[in-house]
Amino acid sequence: MRQVININEKWAFTKDTDEIPKEMPKRWCWVHLPHTWNNIDGQDGNNDYYRGTGYYAKMIKRAELPKADKYFLEIRGANSSADIYVDGRKLAHHDGGYSTWRVDITKELKEESLLVITVDNSQNDSVYPQMADFTFYGGLYRDVNIIGVSAAHFDLEYCGGEGLQVTPVLQGNDAEITIETWITEKKEGQNLVYKIRDRQGKIVAEKSCSAADRKIQMKINNVHRWNGRKDPYLYYAEVELTENGKILDNVYTRFGCRSFEIHPEKGFLLNGESYPLRGVSRHQDRRGIGNALLPKHHREDMDLICELGATTIRLAHYQHDQYFYDLCDESGMVVWAEIPYISAHLPNARENTVSQMKELIIQNYHHPSIVVWGLSNEITMQAADEEDLLENHKILNDLCHEMDSTRLTTMAVVSMCDIHHPYIQIPDVVSYNHYFGWYGGDVSMNGPWLDNFHKEFPQIPIGVSEYGCEALNWHTSEPQQGDYTEEYQAYYHEELIRQLFTRPYLWATHVWNMFDFGADARNEGGENGQNHKGLVTFDRKYKKDAFYAYKAWLSHEPFVHICGKRYVNRVEEKTKITVYSNFPEVTLYLNGQEYEKQVSDEHFFYFTVPNKGETVITAKAGACKDRSFIRKTEKFHEAYRLKEKGAVLNWFDIEEIPGYYSLNDKVSEIIKAPQGKALFEGILGKFLNKKTEPQGMMQMLGSFTVLRMLNTMGAIGEKMTKEQLLELNSRLNQIEKEN
Repeated sequence: MRQVININEKWAFTKDTDEIPKEMPKRWCWVHLPHTWNNIDGQDGNNDYYRGTGYYAKMIKRAELPKADKYFLEIRGANSSADIYVDGRKLAHHDGGYSTWRVDITKELKEESLLVITVDNSQNDSVYPQMADFTFYGGLYRDVNIIGVSAAHFDLEYCGGEGLQVTPVLQGNDAEITIETWITEKKEGQNLVYKIRDRQGKIVAEKSCSAADRKIQMKINNVHRWNGRKDPYLYYAEVELTENGKILDNVYTRFGCRSFEIHPEKGFLLNGESYPLRGVSRHQDRRGIGNALLPKHHREDMDLICELGATTIRLAHYQHDQYFYDLCDESGMVVWAEIPYISAHLPNARENTVSQMKELIIQNYHHPSIVVWGLSNEITMQAADEEDLLENHKILNDLCHEMDSTRLTTMAVVSMCDIHHPYIQIPDVVSYNHYFGWYGGDVSMNGPWLDNFHKEFPQIPIGVSEYGCEALNWHTSEPQQGDYTEEYQAYYHEELIRQLFTRPYLWATHVWNMFDFGADARNEGGENGQNHKGLVTFDRKYKKDAFYAYKAWLSHEPFVHICGKRYVNRVEEKTKITVYSNFPEVTLYLNGQEYEKQVSDEHFFYFTVPNKGETVITAKAGACKDRSFIRKTEKFHEAYRLKEKGAVLNWFDIEEIPGYYSLNDKVSEIIKAPQGKALFEGILGKFLNKKTEPQGMMQMLGSFTVLRMLNTMGAIGEKMTKEQLLELNSRLNQIEKEN
C-alpha cells in the first residue's frame, strides 16, 4: 500500500549562497513549508522584489520512512524552476512553478541523506510567466511529500499525474465510465480491482481484471449528475493493484457525471439546461503571506465566492492548488483552468507552454468543475513573430483536443486586439479582457462592442474574461473614472452588470478580480505593490460595496446592504445613498423615521437624503436590515482624497492655470489638442518599451490624469524625476484647453 509522508516541517533556507551544501547548513534560517521569500518585498511596489535562487535543505532519515520498495519526492509547487539534489548529486530539474512533479530518490537514499532543493524565480526567456501584472513569488510554496510505493505501482513520474484517468460519458439516465491506468513494473499474475462508490460510500459498480488490461468500461445506472451550484454530486473511483490477494498499490479520485455545451446564442448549457456563467477570477496570494497559502485560506476564498453567488471561476493565470480545484468540485463552480502563457510571446519558451499544458490537463482531468482549458492570456500585448505565435497556439489547441476530447479550449484576448486577428479563430470559444470605463473609453462601450463581435462572428461563442476597476478607501460624492474611489467602482460594476448579465449569448463573464492581489510593479492608488481591482481586500477583511452589487444579482441568500459605510463625513446638503438587495422592495429610515420606500427589478436602489448634523440610516428589506451613519461637514474630509504613497510629486503640488492643461488633466482631453498629442507621443516613446505603440497606450490610459499615467508607466519603464514632471507641467501650462 502506498503511503504519503508530508515533510513540510523545519527546512534550512537561505538566498545567500551559490553552492550546494555537502552537510546540513548551520547558519541558514529555519522555515516551514509552504514558504515564499517574496511575501513582503513582492507586495510593496517599485518592482524590486528578489528574483533569484533560494536554497532549501533537510535531512532525511530512512528509518523514519515507512518500509517501501521505492520512494518518490513530490513537489506540489516550486516557483518557477527547481533542481533536486541528494547528498550533492543532482537528480532532476523542473521548469514551471504551478504544478506537481515527482522524482525517484530510492537509489540515492542512505541511512541519512541531505536533501537540497534549489528554487529559482529569476528572469529568463524560456519559462512562463516572465511579463504579467502579478508578482512571481519564489519558493517552495506548496506541500512537499515523500511517497512510498511497491516496485509495481501506478505511475508517478509522467507529468505529475496519478496513473489513473476516469472519463464519464452520459447515456440517457445512465453513465458509461472509462477508466485507464498506467502501471510501472507490472508483472504477470497481478490484477486490478475497480470500485465506484456514491457519495454515501455505497458501491455502485465494480470490476476485476488482469493488470495487463489498462482500459476498462463500467456503468452507473440511474446516474446522479453533477449539476453545478444546484447539486455538485461527486462519485469516487478507486483502483487497487493486487498480487495473490495482497494490495500492492492503490489510487482513487473523485469525478462527476455531467454534460455541457457552449452555444454562440444560448450561452452555457449544463446538462441540457441554460446555466449562465457569471463569476470572478482569482489569484492565489494574500497580504503578508504571498502564495504560501494554507487550506484555511483556500476555504475562506471559496466561502466568499460562494457568498457572492458566483457560478464560475477563472483560475488565473496558472495552475492552482489541487485543494482549490477540489473545493470547486464540491461547491459546484464551473472553472476555466489555464497555463501562464501570458502577455509576451517568448520564442524560446514553446516547449514550456507544452509541458505546462500537459501537466495542467493530466493533473486536473478528473475535476468535473473544469470545462475549458485556457491557451493564453493577452499574448498579443507586445509585438512578436506572428507566425511563431500562431503556430504555438495551434500546437496547444491540438494538444488539448488530443489529450482531452471532453472539454473545449479558450483564451483571454487583450482589448486592443483586432477581432479579425487569425489567432481569434484557433480555440473553440473566446473571451476578451475589456476595461472600457477604467483604462479607456467609458462604461457604455462594453455592451455595444460585444454586440458587434457577436454580429460579425455569430458562430464564435464570446465571453468577457476580465473587466473591473480599482478601489481603495477613498471616497467622493462625484465619482470619476480613474479616481480609485469605492463609489466609482460600485458605479462601474452596476453598469457592467446591467450590460453583461442581460446578454444571454455571453458564454461566461469573469470579474477581474475577486480579491486584491500582489503586483509589485504597481505604484498607484495610494497603496503600492497591489492591483486593487478586487471586490474584496487583499487581507479578505473588507468586502467592497461592489461585492454586494453582485450578491444582489446572483445570490439567493436574503440580504440588504447600504453602500458608503466608510464615507461618513459629507459636505453636500443632500446626499445620495445607494442600497443593494435581492428583495424587490427596500424601505429607508433616517434616525428611526421612515423616509422613503422604493421598488426595483434590478436590485439597485438610489435614495437622495438630507444631510444635516448626524444621521443614522437604516435600510430594511423583508426581514433583513442594514445600518450606516453620515455626518454633515463644512469642508471635504481630506482623508478621503487619493494621495499617492511615496510619489515624487502629488496632485496638490502641481500648478494649474485656468484655461490651460496641467498634469492633473486627463490624457484623453489633452491629446485632443494637436500640441498635446505630439507632446505625449514624444514622452511615451522615451519612457516605454520600443515595441509598445504610443497611440494605443494613450487610448488605453486615456481616463488617467497625466500624473497617474506617468506613475503607472514608471513601473514598466523609466521613472520621471520631480524636476522632469515639473518641466512637463510647465509645458502643459502653455497649451490652451480645447473647447
